[in-house]
Amino acid sequence: MCGIFACHHHPDVKKFKATALRMGKAVRHRGPDWSGNVISNNTILVHERLSIVGVDSGAQPLTSHDDSLVLAVNGEIYNHRIIRKQLRRPYEFKTHSDCEVIIPLYSEHDIDAPKHLDGMFSWVLYDANQDRLVAARDPIGITSFYQGWSSQSPRSVYFASELKSLHPVCDKIVAFPPGHVFDSKTGKTTRYFQPSWWDPTNVPSTPIDYKLLRTTLEKSVRKRLMAEVPYGVLLSGGLDSSLVAAIAQRETLRQKALASATTNGITNVVTNGVTTNGATTNGATTNGATTNGATTNGATTNGATTNGATTNGYHVDVMDSDNCLVGIDEGDELSTVTSLPQLNSFSIGLPNAPDTKAALEVAKFLGTKHHSFTFTIEDGLNALTDVIYHLETYDVTTIRASTPMFLLSRKIKAMGVKMVLSGEGSDEIFGGYLYFHAAPDRKAFHQETVRRVKNLHLADCLRANKSTSAWGVEARVPFLDKQASWAF
Repeated sequence: MCGIFACHHHPDVKKFKATALRMGKAVRHRGPDWSGNVISNNTILVHERLSIVGVDSGAQPLTSHDDSLVLAVNGEIYNHRIIRKQLRRPYEFKTHSDCEVIIPLYSEHDIDAPKHLDGMFSWVLYDANQDRLVAARDPIGITSFYQGWSSQSPRSVYFASELKSLHPVCDKIVAFPPGHVFDSKTGKTTRYFQPSWWDPTNVPSTPIDYKLLRTTLEKSVRKRLMAEVPYGVLLSGGLDSSLVAAIAQRETLRQKALASATTNGITNVVTNGVTTNGATTNGATTNGATTNGATTNGATTNGATTNGATTNGYHVDVMDSDNCLVGIDEGDELSTVTSLPQLNSFSIGLPNAPDTKAALEVAKFLGTKHHSFTFTIEDGLNALTDVIYHLETYDVTTIRASTPMFLLSRKIKAMGVKMVLSGEGSDEIFGGYLYFHAAPDRKAFHQETVRRVKNLHLADCLRANKSTSAWGVEARVPFLDKQASWAF
């Protein structure tokens, strides 16, 4: 997760910059890898980055080529490779960041841009040509996002990933509603996410399709393995996290096998300029194409052109090359640069906790590299102040459930892992809580699941987001996939 802070229509934005940077620093725990800011007209965007995709090139805020559009994003856009290919007009990307697609999407679809995104996100985009600010949050509210106003500057509007960046400068703050988009041009916040199940009276009647359920969850997990850094899974030993871990392990092993096959293929094809499988180097031919000044697939290097663009005698079209991008494509195939020797799984509990034992049993069955941690009641009590500070809530249930996750996230970060998959949302979607057994009929059951899903941004999503981001770790939740929610 990253951290963002933005202020639009400030009366003296240059003077306000020092304050804005302090507000950004307040959420630096979310994005400890880099800090950036852009001032355009009377608007400032501040970004604290956790680099997971586009590690070398994706620093934010992102800008269009004429700098008229400025973008700060917290989140991941899982279908960014697909969007790049579906744009109606050519766009020259500056980075490998999955988030950069929002800029051309806005240019083509205006405030309907969020409808085309598949991911978890909260973002602010400033359009200098129109002096217009647009902000949006993902459909379920997986990423935390807030909006504020100040009576001292009534025309100003503020946005931030956490409350702690707004309360020093705002006297009115609201949680930005999930599935909505704000447009400063009209001053309105409108819903863009309108699935059929959102109406609790629209009780599903379609017979269950187990094959669709399985393939949808598999795809949901696969797309969340989009990363250029080490990742893992949170494993409690329960059904939800075990399913996610099983799919992630299978995909990780598949990617490892593909990477091994590719490496072996290169080794077998060319060795010291000698031809193997019909390919040679040092001036020889590979599939009818030569290097060192000759042609490869009709395109030349060392002074020639590929795709019609040349830089200093060489064509460098790296940012638009799909081979350099991680994520899923139109066929739901995952492209990644992260090949783990073994998938890491993590669990935590009090000494001799049954969940810890169950997690270890599942990990042994799946073959993950499992890390089991314990904490004492005293450890939990000592962490309470910090937990409440990061959660920004006094809700007892949320605090109780967040404390082990908060402690575990610190251990995970210390091991060099930046991203984990987690099982949040399944109990709300499938009615997994014990009291659901008391539902009098299918209508009541459905209405309660919809109510629980609508409130996830105030409970489990808030917990998963802020407990992990407190230590610069990102939690991804496959069960809350935009497409999976429809299938489920």
